[in-house]
Amino acid sequence: MLKVQLSQRWVDQLPKSTNWLLLGVWVVIGGILRFTQLTAKPPWTDEFATMVFSLGNDFTSVPLNEVIPIDVLLQPLKFNPDAGIGDVVSLLLQEDNHPPLYFVLVHLWVKLFPPLGDYVDVWVMRSLPALLGVLSILAIYFLAKIAFSSQRVGQISAALMAVSPYGIFLAQEARHYTLAILFVIASLTCLIVSIKHLWQNSVLPLWLVFLWIGINGIGLSVHYFFGLTLIAEGMTVLFLIYHRYRKQDNKKPFITRNLIHICLVFLGTITAGLTWMAIIIPQGYGNGMITWIHPIEHILYMISPPFQLLAVWVPMISLLPVESSSLAIVILSGLILLLFFIWFIPYVKKGIQEGLKHSSYYLPLTVLMGFIVSAIALFLGITYIIGLDITRGARYSFVYFPAVIVLVAASLGIFWNQSNLENSIVKDMDTTTFNPISWLKIIYSKLNANGKLAVYCVWLMGLIGAITVLVNLGYQKYYLPDRLVTVIKNTATNPVLIATTHKSLVQTGETMGIALEMQKRSELQDTKFLLAHQKQLESPEATKNLKQIVNTISRPVEVWAVNFNAPIELEKCTLDQQNFPSINGYGYQRYTCQ
Repeated sequence: MLKVQLSQRWVDQLPKSTNWLLLGVWVVIGGILRFTQLTAKPPWTDEFATMVFSLGNDFTSVPLNEVIPIDVLLQPLKFNPDAGIGDVVSLLLQEDNHPPLYFVLVHLWVKLFPPLGDYVDVWVMRSLPALLGVLSILAIYFLAKIAFSSQRVGQISAALMAVSPYGIFLAQEARHYTLAILFVIASLTCLIVSIKHLWQNSVLPLWLVFLWIGINGIGLSVHYFFGLTLIAEGMTVLFLIYHRYRKQDNKKPFITRNLIHICLVFLGTITAGLTWMAIIIPQGYGNGMITWIHPIEHILYMISPPFQLLAVWVPMISLLPVESSSLAIVILSGLILLLFFIWFIPYVKKGIQEGLKHSSYYLPLTVLMGFIVSAIALFLGITYIIGLDITRGARYSFVYFPAVIVLVAASLGIFWNQSNLENSIVKDMDTTTFNPISWLKIIYSKLNANGKLAVYCVWLMGLIGAITVLVNLGYQKYYLPDRLVTVIKNTATNPVLIATTHKSLVQTGETMGIALEMQKRSELQDTKFLLAHQKQLESPEATKNLKQIVNTISRPVEVWAVNFNAPIELEKCTLDQQNFPSINGYGYQRYTCQ
């Protein structure tokens, strides 16, 4: 049996200057990764919503049911010097389904940069979440350090957060998820400190109570799914109090004042949540913006949610080029990831089991595991019971992402001082001939026998995953208008009209992605667009509108029906039967009208 030493050497007792220097290294690495290739991927429809509303503009300036040029379609992306914070808040309440705090911050952030062109700069919009993602490295260090009273766990947490592919994916989108992650970390810190007070039977200070309520209330003004974090925290607290109370060997009662203070946190947080609901719901919350969350309707939807969650958990730690166009690379990447997690999962499990034996690790490990399990249960409950499959949105797992990083860091840190290179499996192995199974056993054996090597391996896999995201071979955008523009450019021989059915600002954003890519590349500048409004899926209005428009414009013309969700009836137009490449986010057909 290998000895595990929980010594307070190395990171736990680093000199202050060295400790901050090491933390600075993770911040620099994380910053480089988050700001590299920041504008390489085209923005998608949710990012357009951030840009438009943060500028104090709206999507109603884009005409429907008429042919419009590129500059009219992109009008909402132009700077609006007359817009203020009030305009941003008002637009959010009327046309979107997100709370306004982040959009107000972006509105102020954009004003710090001089305009670089006619339209808002994508780098400016994405730089704020990237910066907030860098701050999350610092924040998670303090969460882990406070939770485990260990600089070692704090440093490993910061190192893992710096290279997390999932964290970088969120940090490179012009959305509010990295700000929400900061509030998740802050709320979890309050949770763990409060639980420690309960377990030590020391009075929970009122300043912590009101700080926790404030963090929870502001967090709800960043993203409503932050409420899942709060519900999971509440479930964890109730479970731990019940577990503590029913233990037969613990006769010492809780301090009544602490229970009152915990109730104050619950009531204060619920009040903040109800206040936001009272503000938003009367405005017609969502305006159909969540229709993409499919209800559970058939067997595929019944079995897919657990696998969709699994597809989020893996990139929190590592990712390889599983979205490469080369099948061989995809298979090899999948195989390497599988082999890595075959070692990683049992190793983390062993670390958790060992940590639960030690008093300084038992309570924070229990809190983190209870919180993560509660959050996952909420995801599955909302999916299967309410019927809204929120597991489809990988970004929503931000509600428990920081807890996963700290839990993994703690399980790795507990074996940091373990070193037993004289492992019998290695000594008895014949390394003169190449045998894949034998070499795997050697690698696994060395990783299991050396705690530092295990941490280095996990961090390196995270770094490779981060690079995979940066080169767009993992976590590719939902919409790839750059590829569609390339297809149109290489195919079109006549003037182009791009037609799409319109239901909400989602479709406007999809089309704006195409127009912005054309404007960026200075290609197909004469392209025209048609957003044919369609109130209901089976409504014939979009079909009639397209037919009338095409009959009135000059020919020859090419009609590219992009995400056109209605029958197409065009006179004297021929459908191009060639096999066009499949493109994320865009289904399309080409009609040549002579």
